[in-house]
Amino acid sequence: MIIFKSINKLNKEVNFKASIGFVPTMGSLHKGHISLIKSSKKNCEKTLVSIFINPSQFNKKSDLQNYPRNLGKDVKILKKLKVDYLLIPRIKEIYKNNKEKKIKLSKKDKIMCALYRPGHFEGVLAVINQFLKKIKLKIIFLGEKDYQQLFLIKKFINKNFNIKVFACKTVRDKNKVALSSRNNLLKINDLKKSSYIANLLLNLRHKLKNNISFKYKIESIAKKINIIKNIKIEYLEIRNKKNLSKKYNKNNFKIFLAYYNKNIRLIDNY
Repeated sequence: MIIFKSINKLNKEVNFKASIGFVPTMGSLHKGHISLIKSSKKNCEKTLVSIFINPSQFNKKSDLQNYPRNLGKDVKILKKLKVDYLLIPRIKEIYKNNKEKKIKLSKKDKIMCALYRPGHFEGVLAVINQFLKKIKLKIIFLGEKDYQQLFLIKKFINKNFNIKVFACKTVRDKNKVALSSRNNLLKINDLKKSSYIANLLLNLRHKLKNNISFKYKIESIAKKINIIKNIKIEYLEIRNKKNLSKKYNKNNFKIFLAYYNKNIRLIDNY
């Protein structure tokens, strides 16, 4: 594996005419990231992974400071997976000025996480824009765990770039908790609570697929979740998975959840 700390050097030394899959990450790699990397290796000749903790997508300084970091462990994982290239760029190379740090969202996109984390997706789109402007990529691999993020990036890329977005399914642990770097900040008892919540909503999804009229049950499930000690729901909604509108049926719905487990914010979709 070749490690690059400069995009300029990467562009000089790598032949981007070849089929190269790009997996952007913020590090603290887990099985969800590994599934993206394996998809890239299966579908492309070479794989490029980036590790960049993007400051412009954090709307709280404490969240940025507390974000889990373990570069040494990440490098070992990537070498074991036989990743071809790793890019660890500096902030100054990604953003030349403050204007580049945010891309405006339309009013109709300011729902769910975009509503509760103002500036977050503006920062996510900004870093993706910088990567895709500066590196001649043809395919990018993203996970469905961050579904709203995937939806917005896809829409942005389709409008601005000729790049294929490859979506990979959410990876869950044996207790049905969606894998996330933030899970590293939780204790065993906290994870048990997240497992209970995930199983409640996976069960609701199963019922909705058979009969969409079960949607009324979401209110009683929200109450069940909110009475758990140190758990607080930010939003729990059912939306159309194709356009994120509230017009849905049993064939195109998704359940979206954001909640705090102690002071750790987690998101999931079912």
